[in-house]
Order: sequence, then C-alpha cells, then structure tokens
Amino acid sequence: MSAPRAVLPALATLAALLLTACGGTAGGDGGDGGDAAETRTVPTARGDVEVPADPQRVVVLEPVQLDTAVALGAVPAGAAVLTEASGVPDYLGAMAQDVSVVGTVTEPDLERIAALSPDLVLGTDSRHAELYDRLSAIAPTAFMTTQTDPWRDNAAFVGRVLGREDETATLLADLDARCAEVAGTHDSGTAQMIRPRDGLLTLYGPTSFAGSVMECAGFTIPERDWEDSISVDLSPELVLEARADEVFVTAADPSSPDAVPPALTDVRDEAFPRLHVVDQSYWISGVGPLGGQRVLDDVERVLSG
Repeated sequence: MSAPRAVLPALATLAALLLTACGGTAGGDGGDGGDAAETRTVPTARGDVEVPADPQRVVVLEPVQLDTAVALGAVPAGAAVLTEASGVPDYLGAMAQDVSVVGTVTEPDLERIAALSPDLVLGTDSRHAELYDRLSAIAPTAFMTTQTDPWRDNAAFVGRVLGREDETATLLADLDARCAEVAGTHDSGTAQMIRPRDGLLTLYGPTSFAGSVMECAGFTIPERDWEDSISVDLSPELVLEARADEVFVTAADPSSPDAVPPALTDVRDEAFPRLHVVDQSYWISGVGPLGGQRVLDDVERVLSG
C-alpha cells in the first residue's frame, strides 16, 4: 500500500499540468494567447454581444464610428465610406489614410470585409440589419440602433464597444469646453446650415450633428417645424426662410465657383450678406468628436471676422 500512496502526489501534479496546458490552448488564462481571447459583454441593438476585450482589427460601417475610433487612436482596419470616389475623409488626418475602404455606408462589401480578417465589426441596425448574420459569421458584430440617434450617444456606443468609455467621455467633454469658450468669447446670434442637393435646399436643425455643435457654440437655430427629423427640405422659391445672422452652406469643394447655388446667389447681397461656404466632409459627413472640432474651427473663424 505504501508504493501507490507515494506516487499519488506525482499523478496529481501531472493532472494539474495537463489541465493548465489544455486551458492555455483554449485561450483562457494560461499562455501568451490568453489576453487575445478575453472578451467583454456589451449591450447592442441586437442584444448582448461578446466582443474582444482589446480589438485590434476593427471594421466600421458608419461615419460616427470611423471618426470616433480615429479620435480614440484606435484606427480601424477598414471602413465603409459615403462614396468610394471620395474615400476616407481628409479631415481625419494622415493616420486614417491607410484605412481600407470596404464599400459604401449603404452597401458594405462583405468580401472585402472578410479579407481584412477583422476581430470586430461595428454597424447600424437601421442600415445593415439584413447583413447582420453574414457579418457575425466573419467576426463579432456590434450594431448601434440608428445613425439618426443623437450623435453623442452613438459616439459613446463606439467607446463602449472598443472598451474606451472614459476616453470617449473626455473627447466629448473637451468639445463641450471649447463650445463654452467660443460662446463666452463671441456674440453668436442666429445661424442656419444649408445643404444644396437635388435642386432643393436642405436645412439642418438642432438635433443634427452640425446643428447641435452650432447651438453648443452659442448659436440659436431659428425655430420651425422640423417634422420630427434632423432636417427639412425647402424648394428654391422658399429660400428666404433660411435667413439667419450667419448662414453656412456646405459643399464638396468649398472653393468651387458654383459651390453656392443660384437660389442663394440671386438674393445673396440683400438676404444673405453673411454667407459662408464650408466643407461638407465634416459639417455633414464627419459625425464625431474630430468632425465637431473642425466645425468649431470654422465657427471661430467666422465669428473672429
């Protein structure tokens, strides 16, 4: 009986080593690969989703997701863009120019997404619902509800999914602080933002991205029925309804001679003496902390004369 008792401790040690080895292979707490396999549970539009604790190859399908990720220093491996011709917006800076384009916001290219071997995909349920199962087969996929939700909420969602909530809160607080500085330094008055498109003039309200930044900086957007939307369309003959102390007109190329449509140029001198052409890549498309700072750059330039 004494011989078997002598080998029991050795057998126990061997069993423990085998269990540890198996745990390390599975990506648990053992081995160098353990951290890479760690996950967090995050609430999404599709319920709770397990995402990597420290994602390294993220693909984003919305402008607010791209802007916020870059602002956090978590430059995505791939991004859907508004148009493939325009690509990744220049305002995001040099470090974002290596982001691979994976189709457009409305038509992401699943083959290009899969080719990047992402470990996390961010999208929007209102836009990408029918792609969810196929995206989830490529990588853990986290959807926010809709791109029309308040942009700050969506930026906070990105920070939460990336595990950088505190850093995102700091980015938004920095934007608020600068807004307060602009509002305290200048007499802002009223402001309107106009986006000419398809023969119409689209006005953006206080719940839109740029509208919220303008009001944050002290402007007041003239009251109107926004029809439960972030914007309303005006026909050219109603152009005078867009009057304000400062009027910002967005254009793909602000330096273009035809950036301001005839409906505005015809009455510019008497009705729109303070009309400013601005870059739509961040006034319209660049939703996020970085885009907000660029909007404030333009606002300060205008208010400083």
